Amino acid sequence: MNMPVAEQHALSHRLNQRCLCITLDRKLLAETVGHAADDPAFSVEQLESRPNLLSNVLVFLSSEDIAHLRGIVDAIEATAKLPDYRNAVLAWAPESAQRDFGPLGAFMGYDFHLDDSGPRLIEVNTNAGGAFINALLAKAQKACCSEIERGLIQMQAEDFDAQALDVFILEWRLQRGADRPRRVAIIDDRPEAQYLFAEFILARQLLRKNGIDAVIGEASALEYKAGKLLLDGQEIDLVYNRLVDFSLTHPSHAALSAAYLDGAAVVTPNPHNHAIHAAKRNLTLLSDPDWLKSAGLPEEMRMRLAGIPKTTLVTPENAMAMWADRKNLFFKPLSGHGGKAVYRGDKVTKGVWAGIAEGGYVAQAFAAPGQRMIKLDGAPVQRKMDIRLYTYAGQILLTAARLYQGQTTNFRTPGGGFAPVFII
Repeated sequence: MNMPVAEQHALSHRLNQRCLCITLDRKLLAETVGHAADDPAFSVEQLESRPNLLSNVLVFLSSEDIAHLRGIVDAIEATAKLPDYRNAVLAWAPESAQRDFGPLGAFMGYDFHLDDSGPRLIEVNTNAGGAFINALLAKAQKACCSEIERGLIQMQAEDFDAQALDVFILEWRLQRGADRPRRVAIIDDRPEAQYLFAEFILARQLLRKNGIDAVIGEASALEYKAGKLLLDGQEIDLVYNRLVDFSLTHPSHAALSAAYLDGAAVVTPNPHNHAIHAAKRNLTLLSDPDWLKSAGLPEEMRMRLAGIPKTTLVTPENAMAMWADRKNLFFKPLSGHGGKAVYRGDKVTKGVWAGIAEGGYVAQAFAAPGQRMIKLDGAPVQRKMDIRLYTYAGQILLTAARLYQGQTTNFRTPGGGFAPVFII
């Protein structure tokens, strides 16, 4: 669709509120993921058992919205290269994060709220889940009108698989210089119990189909012997790291940590990637225009980062002021992940606040999520909406939305879950 920017934005808003069409073809999805996983029963076992993982609708964004999101990502990537910024964030990072082995971090995730006031970056994740599932979800959409059909053809033509394969190979070469890994291990704690275990399987099969052996493994089962990282007695060249122990300091991750610190295995994403890009305390710098100016970030880039809500470290000294202003704030733990222990200020009880006030949290200015109307049991209902850009080296691999109800995305909302993004 070619139209003026203002019309694009108005149309995307109107469609998000009025287009209640079910575009997900569940039968086609089952066939698509079954083929990708080399398992016809894959959809039943891994997706249908998670009824709120995938929404039935598209989310509509204008090309101008996407340009704004991309601009914020570009500005963050530029900031991450500044010596003053790197020195500052590494000063509060753990010892395991201090050395840079080369990898940039596979499948970075930039999460945004997007409403009439424009895009607001909420957080950055170094092990953002869902990319492999979302790539197939986009291919299982059916058009509800001729205009949508033309856009779907373009959206579904994008070759995520080739880009994903390149990510693993490039990460390997950034540390090893040439060739490709022989064996990749997709590692997590109790991987089969993870809600997104389905994409571990999809990633494994993609690698295997392209001549790279791949396995899924339990982090505590890894061994580090004679300079080699082993899983079930087989040497692992590259670890696709899905752990939320971002610093690799938990005792059960000792073998992986030792292999990483010795450079014996390529680990992506790794503690250094997290420290540079995703530690929540970093947002206190990224949302401070005066600090960014002093660090040497050009004005144009600083203007883009106005899309990051003001973020402040909670300390005993400022806790009283934070409590007074809590209705305008969102509180997030420095070591948190997946929306755990995150609190909207107007919902915080005095008991919870006592723990937050001791420190270990950042306070982020509240940014309202976008809205998507859906049809549930025959009636229209409103859902909150956020947007995730999956990136590598600052380049967008995939754009997806998440629909939900409550304080944070939770994949427990009827009618919610991941949704493809249709760009107008």
